[in-house]
Amino acid sequence: MKKKTGEQLKNKYMLAGLSAFCVLLIVVSFLDSSVAAPVKQVSGFVITPIQKGINGFGSWLAGLTDNFEDAQSLRTENEELQAKVDALTAENSQLVQDREELRRLRDLFELDEQYDEYEKIGARVIAKEPGNWFQLFTIDKGSDDGIEPDMNVISGGGLVGIVTETGPNWSTVRAIIDDNSNVSAMISTTSDQCIIAGDLRLIDEGSLNLIQLTDVDNKVHVGDKVVTSYISEKFLPGILVGYINELNNDANNLTKSGYITPVVDFRHVQEVLVILEKKIYVPSDSQSQQPEAAEVNADAAGTDAGAGEDANTDGTAEADPDTQSGGEGNTVE
Repeated sequence: MKKKTGEQLKNKYMLAGLSAFCVLLIVVSFLDSSVAAPVKQVSGFVITPIQKGINGFGSWLAGLTDNFEDAQSLRTENEELQAKVDALTAENSQLVQDREELRRLRDLFELDEQYDEYEKIGARVIAKEPGNWFQLFTIDKGSDDGIEPDMNVISGGGLVGIVTETGPNWSTVRAIIDDNSNVSAMISTTSDQCIIAGDLRLIDEGSLNLIQLTDVDNKVHVGDKVVTSYISEKFLPGILVGYINELNNDANNLTKSGYITPVVDFRHVQEVLVILEKKIYVPSDSQSQQPEAAEVNADAAGTDAGAGEDANTDGTAEADPDTQSGGEGNTVE
C-alpha cells in the first residue's frame, strides 16, 4: 500500500515539474527574442529529431495503411476480372462449338441440296462400336420417323452407309468402311462398274479397296470420281463415294483393282442425312430364270454324273475365286 502511494506521489511530482517547465517555456516565448533565442535553440536541438521521427513513423504508418487498402482493392478487382475472364472463356468455347456445329449443318444443307431429288431426314449419332472409326453406329431417329432398313445414309459430302436395323426412335447404320460392306459402284466419267470393299485395317491409311473394275478401254485414271452404281441392289445411284488414288491391273488382265479415298471423314461422324427412299431393285431376266435353270442342271447332273466325275451337286460350275464379287464372300449391295 505504501509502495503504491509512493508511486502516485512520484507521478504527481513529475507532472508538476513538466507543467512548470511548459509554463516557463510559455513565459520565455513572450520575452525579448534575444533572451528566448538560446532556449529556442536548445529546444529545437532536442525536439526537432523527435518530431522528425514521429512524422516519419506517421508517414510510414499512413503509407502502410494506403498500401493495405490498395492491395485489398487490387485483390477485389483481380477477382472480378478473373470472373469476367472465366465467363468470356466459357462463352468463347461455346461460340467455337456453335461455329463448328454451324459449319457441319451448312455442309449437310449443301449435301441436301446436292441430292434434292430425294426426301431426307437429319439425325445425330448417339452411339457407336468401340474403336476409332464409325463403322457401326446408332442414330437418334427410327421407325417412328419413317426410317426403314436398307435406307441410304449420307454425310460429309457423300455416302456414309446403310441402315441395317431400326427401333421406334433409333437406327443402326453400317458404314461402307466396315469389313462386311461391299458397295456396287462405278466410275462417274466412264460408267465402268466396280466394287468398293470395306476394310478397317486399310481405312487407317485413309483408303478403301476398289476391286473388279472393268476398264477395257483404259479410260479410268487416278483422281476419277467413284459413285454408287445404277445396278446396285440397295444403294441409290449417283451418290459420291470417293476418288481413285491408286489403280493396278489384276493378274487375269481382265479387271483392275486399286484404292479410293472416301469423301467422308469416318473418324468424326456427328450428323447424318437418311434418304427416306429405298432402291427398287428388279432382277434381270437371266437372274429370275436362274433357279429354274439350276433345277434343270441338277436333274441332268443327277442322271449323267458317274463315279469319279467332278461335278457340283447343285449343277453349276465352280466359280473362279478372283471373279467372285465382294471379296471374302460378302454380298455386294
